[in-house]
Amino acid sequence: MLVPRVDISTLVTGRDNAPVAAAIDAACRDTGFFSIVGHGVEVARLRQLDALAREFFALDEQEKNEIAMARGGRAWRGWFPVGGELTSGVPDRKEGIYFGAELGADDPRVRAGVPLHGPNLFPRRPAALREAVLHHLRVMTELGHALMRGVGLALGLAPDWFERELTADPTILFRIFCYPPMSSTESPNPEWGVQEHTDYGLLTILGQDDVGGLQVRSNAGWIDVPPDPDAFVCNIGDMLERMTGGRYRSTPHRVRNTSTASRLSFPFFFDPGWAAEIRAVPEIAGGAPSRDTAARWDGANVHELTGTYGAYLLSKVSKVFPELTTDVL
Repeated sequence: MLVPRVDISTLVTGRDNAPVAAAIDAACRDTGFFSIVGHGVEVARLRQLDALAREFFALDEQEKNEIAMARGGRAWRGWFPVGGELTSGVPDRKEGIYFGAELGADDPRVRAGVPLHGPNLFPRRPAALREAVLHHLRVMTELGHALMRGVGLALGLAPDWFERELTADPTILFRIFCYPPMSSTESPNPEWGVQEHTDYGLLTILGQDDVGGLQVRSNAGWIDVPPDPDAFVCNIGDMLERMTGGRYRSTPHRVRNTSTASRLSFPFFFDPGWAAEIRAVPEIAGGAPSRDTAARWDGANVHELTGTYGAYLLSKVSKVFPELTTDVL
């Protein structure tokens, strides 16, 4: 079984989108995962970002620590070491850098001290990483809007429904993760880079290198997602499952690097605005069955979630970095 592959070129250019919407709908009903080509993001730019990220992760820890997350304050941006992030209370076997929308000190949300809002932290070396990341944030935000137009069409909504109702000012989060290689002394079953989990928001758009290691839980069991550096892997999050009343699935996934090379991944999270209310979509959710909480990896019921997306996201992220939560919030 393979994750469906969808050419979204017509969606990006605004031409006939019905076949693309149908393919997205089928994927979201089945695995909740699909890969996309025809996305319009320059492959050369992706290669450059990969090279610059590798240059940063090759630095010694003292230099990387110059942009440690503790220095980012309430914005929660910057670098963390291997084991510095938790999934379900278990340290991940990866290091990474957190980025988000670049906001200056004069932004009202920054002045108000809204968590997860503020400037990014960029390293001294490689200096070009700053421009590469800011460019990536811009083009991926555009891609997120295009994909959500496709999701809207797939759900029988107006193509601009999500942008009007939830994502006019989306919450965007971008991560660069580096999973260290499996050492020669490691057991045949190394630690998980990331334990089984689902994503929090609407849509995740993942870039990855050619190493592999991503697995998705399907009805047939765990399946590998073959790496393709020229494609993005998309998956829906808990918010879209909540909003569709269970019509779409927020599918558990995990990562384990069993190779002798470092694995880099570039997840971009395109989510509702910070103040958006968590709710079902009346046009599509009526009569849709709620999913059994016993079937979820965490036993939670996403259909009971209420309040703003910002409050929900903060409650989730605070469990990922509990020590940082104590220090800065």
